[in-house]
Amino acid sequence: MKKISTILILSLLFFAACSSGDDGGETNGGNETESFDRSAMLAHWADDVIVPAFQNFNQSTSELKSATDAFVANPNADDFATLRIRFRKAYINFQHVSMFEIGKAEELNYRNFLNTYPANTANIQIKIASGSFNLELPSSFAQQGFPAMDFLLYGLAENDAAILEFYTSGENVENYRSYLLAVAERIDSLTAEVTESWTGNYRTTFVKNTSSSSTGSVDRFTNDYVMYFEKFLRSGKIGYPAGVFSGTPSAVNVESLYAGNLSKELYLEALNAFSNFFEGKGFDSNPNGKSYKQYLQYLDSMKDGQDLAALISSQFSAAKNQANSLNSNLKEQVESDNSVMLAAYDELQKATVLLKLDMMQALSISVDYVDSDGD
Repeated sequence: MKKISTILILSLLFFAACSSGDDGGETNGGNETESFDRSAMLAHWADDVIVPAFQNFNQSTSELKSATDAFVANPNADDFATLRIRFRKAYINFQHVSMFEIGKAEELNYRNFLNTYPANTANIQIKIASGSFNLELPSSFAQQGFPAMDFLLYGLAENDAAILEFYTSGENVENYRSYLLAVAERIDSLTAEVTESWTGNYRTTFVKNTSSSSTGSVDRFTNDYVMYFEKFLRSGKIGYPAGVFSGTPSAVNVESLYAGNLSKELYLEALNAFSNFFEGKGFDSNPNGKSYKQYLQYLDSMKDGQDLAALISSQFSAAKNQANSLNSNLKEQVESDNSVMLAAYDELQKATVLLKLDMMQALSISVDYVDSDGD
């Protein structure tokens, strides 16, 4: 009897030892991801980052609309300068919410309506000439939003005085004013709708959905978050203008093509916003909290014997450091020395691999989107 008891005790101790040391070195499996406090992480995402970022952006879109109202009511050089300032501020603030394409934003095709570039300037001119347009149609993605305002405020002519004439004494002057105002109003109304959703019931729905399944908030959001980095930040802002996928540089694909030196600023703002979210930093003065970095550290996730969270943070830093070499006008960078753009893409691609393959595998999240870039 004593012998049987001894064997039983030894077996139980062996089982307990195996259970507590079963992480395998690369990524933890089993129920480790479920024991991490997903609810606290989702609450931090919503309350300290997403909601305040949208509220801040909505304030800037409201200011943009008001500045547009004032300008079209009485076009003059001073109000035109103010409108441009409001445009640049709103476009920069948009970089802090563009990655959050979930919930109402996904339902509305929010990002596509606000930032499909390059703008289809030929169709914009046709609509202005006719005075007839419907910006609610998906076919009008490239005829509105920030790229359309970029064209209407900076791209109509070679100098500011000539651009101003389109709104004061040129042909179809009333139509130009109406179209500009319609674009600003739509940016503001869509943003207000998404912000209202987050400050309403959607916030609770998002935070409570702590499931580790493909329909859970963490899984769905992570796919959207990584896809944004791959397709819109890496490819959209850098890859397409640099000609990574076509083999031919295409400067006309630069974000904010006409405002010139705004393009690099938008890229850096987006990269900083994205990396801050990974690190768990709150938006503006909001508190820091749980996010991907803390999640990976909790899982003790490794890659080639190195801490995965630290590798990702380091790669973000490398991408930002490389950006110091870029011209403030990315169009000019492509045209003068595209190798610097290609180098920027390479740094972003390294981060893409860490996020899409290593991080998502460590978090036991399956990729639910298709990469159509052929890379």
